[in-house]
Amino acid sequence: MLSKKKTMPRRTFIKNSLMGATALAYTSVTKLSAAQTKLPLLRLGGPTFEKFDSPDTWVNAIKKLGYNAAYCPVGAGEKDDLVSAYARAAKKADIIIAEVGAWSNPISPDEKTRRAALAKCRRQLALAERIGANCCVNISGSRGKLWAGPSPINLTEETFDMIVETTRAIIDDVKPTRTYFTLETMPWAYPDSPDSYLRLLKAIDRRRFAVHLDPVNLICSPQRYFKNGQLIRECFRKLGPYIRSCHAKDILLSTKLITHLDEVRPGLGALDYDTFLRELSKFPRTPLMLEHLPNAEEYRLAATHIRSIAKTTPIHRGPWLESA
Repeated sequence: MLSKKKTMPRRTFIKNSLMGATALAYTSVTKLSAAQTKLPLLRLGGPTFEKFDSPDTWVNAIKKLGYNAAYCPVGAGEKDDLVSAYARAAKKADIIIAEVGAWSNPISPDEKTRRAALAKCRRQLALAERIGANCCVNISGSRGKLWAGPSPINLTEETFDMIVETTRAIIDDVKPTRTYFTLETMPWAYPDSPDSYLRLLKAIDRRRFAVHLDPVNLICSPQRYFKNGQLIRECFRKLGPYIRSCHAKDILLSTKLITHLDEVRPGLGALDYDTFLRELSKFPRTPLMLEHLPNAEEYRLAATHIRSIAKTTPIHRGPWLESA
């Protein structure tokens, strides 16, 4: 049976934080401090295709791509001294290790699969803690046959409660102090909207639970597709202070009936990157990570597109970022 342990200070923290999040994220921009102006306007990262065998060669591979954020370069089985060496190299090179993936199905209807997923989540969260990553990320899972697929009971109160108890148990077992466990937004599983993410933050009630934002995954209808800039603004207005990492993709609505939405390379779809980057610039320690592209050239084109937009996106940083 999953633990129902509570951390009482979390309730006050969440209540106060949620009440102030909207006002905080939209505080009027004032004169930037010297520390703020030195922060990169965009923390962009992605996978590397160049092989590396040490922290130094890894840093070189990241820098060659012009990235200042990266996926975790080591596995959970690596020794502590090597993990620490990568962490030190990243810090020295001003590279943020954005996230450690824990991709699995911790609410699977198959008990063996579920137990293996829970073990993986704990193991990967521990790795994120060891290396100092911004977060460990997974999806909440699915109660269907496909680990990341739809199910008629995914978006039910029963499943919501399962996600709450499962996530609490993972965090309580690992007890992270400098990283966060997050759930990537999804079209057919919780969290499937800014409001459902707010519900999860309050219900899970753990200081080390935070937000992973993939806006493309939230676009599951023509209505959201054509108003995705509005959706992105809502995400940052409600969740901004809790977001630890974002994914960079794009989405295209076809004219084929009934409704077909396809993930495409950034620049080939309709995602409002101008709004996305403007909102993201309020939180300069939050990286934007490219994913799901087939080769190095596609990643280069995606990065070029995003950087071209970033060059013309107004910086929007408020006084709450003094310590960022």
